[in-house]
Amino acid sequence: MGNIMGWLGSDPRLTGGRGSVLHLSENLTLPFDRRVWMELNALKAAGYEVSAICPMGVGGTKAYEVLDGIHIWRYPEPPLASGALSYIWEFLFCWLHTARLTLMVLARRGFDVIHTANPPDTFWAIALPFKLFGKKFVFDHHDLCPELYLSRFGEQKAGSLPHRLLQWLERMQFATADIVISTNESYRQVALTRGHKRPDRVFVVRSGPSQKRFGVVREPSPELKRGKKFLVAYLGVMAPQDGVDHLVRAAKVLVQDLKRDDIAFTFIGAGDSFEDLRKLKTELGLDACCEFTGRVPDGDVERILATADVCVSPDPKNPLNDVSTMNKVLEYMACAKPVVAYDLREHRYSAGDGALYAEADVVEDLAAKIAQLLDDPALRASMGAYNRDRFLTQMAWEHNAGTLLKAYETLCGPPKTGA
Repeated sequence: MGNIMGWLGSDPRLTGGRGSVLHLSENLTLPFDRRVWMELNALKAAGYEVSAICPMGVGGTKAYEVLDGIHIWRYPEPPLASGALSYIWEFLFCWLHTARLTLMVLARRGFDVIHTANPPDTFWAIALPFKLFGKKFVFDHHDLCPELYLSRFGEQKAGSLPHRLLQWLERMQFATADIVISTNESYRQVALTRGHKRPDRVFVVRSGPSQKRFGVVREPSPELKRGKKFLVAYLGVMAPQDGVDHLVRAAKVLVQDLKRDDIAFTFIGAGDSFEDLRKLKTELGLDACCEFTGRVPDGDVERILATADVCVSPDPKNPLNDVSTMNKVLEYMACAKPVVAYDLREHRYSAGDGALYAEADVVEDLAAKIAQLLDDPALRASMGAYNRDRFLTQMAWEHNAGTLLKAYETLCGPPKTGA
């Protein structure tokens, strides 16, 4: 305990450096959480010492390792549980492991800043005691948890006890944060209004993929079309709020109602709704044209997207999706693909003129927009070129990393002389 208490003051090991950062996240293991991994590498390259705590994930990742100079501590996945109490159990399991490992990192490496990504909006409770000893807290706002709850369980749940609890946790997260990192301008407005943060303490750092990953656009692999003329692709999480069922139903409209036998559909990803979506595909008689790959390596993802004629973001309009930036749209753009999406505020900001926008939540219009693009090769080509240029010149991670470093200079000050 004496060693830990010594670390709560100034950090004598960090002489001449820019400081030490501890990142806490619960969604994905590292380095597979792309946004987090790009942020940590940007901080490391700028001279910060970087540590991270995250779950192990599926596949047996190590409990501790150093990757690219970043020290990663991982805790095991929570045991499987079912029913309403499973969410509480999973939260407590992960939170307690994160708190335990935070003390371990404090003793072994120390830190000046705790940087957390949500959900959940509970890491403020880990950071708060350390703030008493001068540590800083960065809230990296990835999801609107109150809106996420309503999007999954229905807007009729507004004002319920769980919804009010999530609102309180969000307020505490904002109140504890020294600075807030927002993923887009819509989230920044939440920080300024609901969070009551000062404008100079809220920074927009968008989640575009790196130009290094999408340095070139791959050549198509025609065999991935499975004998069809066209390929329509989806990439991303498959949870209730993601609307993948809308695309499955749009496939039915195209294949059965409009008698299109020239389209293959490939769904890349996994999530809570994965098995339900596969069952829906079978119930609708779409086994012959729809393939669900599950999670696949990056190389396979890029081959599929390079081959796709149209990529779709079927997120329905709700309080969460309307103001959230969808990473899949940015990856479609990086691969020079035209996009079909419902008409949501942040979809229009991301894709601009590189997408056709269907009337929100109208499956028939989603199908019509897909058909329009498939039948117009010139429009597909021009929209794909527009998206690739927009990605390279505005939306890639390299255009956002500087804002992250500016936020840290606001928090920690400029580099020390000689650092």
